[in-house]
Amino acid sequence: MLTRRHIRTKVMQCIFATKHSNNEGISKEISFLNQSMFNMFDLFIINLNLLAALQKKAQEYYKIAQQKHLATKEDKNPNLKFVNNQLLLKIKHSNSLEKISHKKKLDVWSFDDEYPSLIWDELRQSEIYSEYVSKEKSTYDEDKEFVILMFEKIIAPNQKLYEYYEDHKLTWIDDLPIVNTNLVRFLKYIPPFAKDLRFPDLFKNEDDKDFALELLQKTLLNEDEFSKDIVKNTKNWDKDRIADLDYIMLIMACTEFTRFPSIPLKVTINEYLEISKDYSTPKSSTFINGLLDKIVRQYKSENRINKIGRGLIE
Repeated sequence: MLTRRHIRTKVMQCIFATKHSNNEGISKEISFLNQSMFNMFDLFIINLNLLAALQKKAQEYYKIAQQKHLATKEDKNPNLKFVNNQLLLKIKHSNSLEKISHKKKLDVWSFDDEYPSLIWDELRQSEIYSEYVSKEKSTYDEDKEFVILMFEKIIAPNQKLYEYYEDHKLTWIDDLPIVNTNLVRFLKYIPPFAKDLRFPDLFKNEDDKDFALELLQKTLLNEDEFSKDIVKNTKNWDKDRIADLDYIMLIMACTEFTRFPSIPLKVTINEYLEISKDYSTPKSSTFINGLLDKIVRQYKSENRINKIGRGLIE
């Protein structure tokens, strides 16, 4: 679920947060980073629970409609195709989802039920819902296709839901795009014969997990050394005049240049240029690109770059 770029972003945010707080000591910063990364998985589970909450909300809506004093023919015989959506029922009855939600207290929609209600109202009045229920029956694949379409068109763009996530954990806003992408991919590959849900791993492999912690530790431990290199290559500038996030990204890049022999120079440079476009000032990518180019030339002349493998030095 976590890409290397997202890991770098998490490390950058962790360093930025600790520099603007009273936290001292690498152990606390490692704890902060781990929490930030695992919060991303929590958001994935919460979004899955939202799908189950929508099914429940629809079920309650039609049950109340049937009990109206002046119930119409449609109220008495409601179209329950959405309620009986095969993929939604699979999510709703998932033991693994229920277990992890209970353990981590992630079934938030049981008390914040206004959000499933808002989304259900929007969904019920949408064209995609009308078109879906217009056919009496559907296959599992058709049910799945509708759930994915509902998520992409109704849930993911919902502003109220966005604000809810932002209020609860600020880092979730950065996590949301990648969580949504992974959730859609996850839904696509749930087979009809699956007896329970099998969640994706947070890390692609152990190397990525190790990379996150090592990048944080090595950046913090070697900051003084790389800070001098940055100042040396910024004529008429000093460290205090460089934007905080730019400075952190530069220190992290220097760490990768000299402390991560298996990561190509070009990969490091390109990654931080892309991150700077999303998180820093409009001119940051140009500034960072030029400065990293100078630093690489310095490190090569001083034999401080020791990359392993062909093509890693360029």
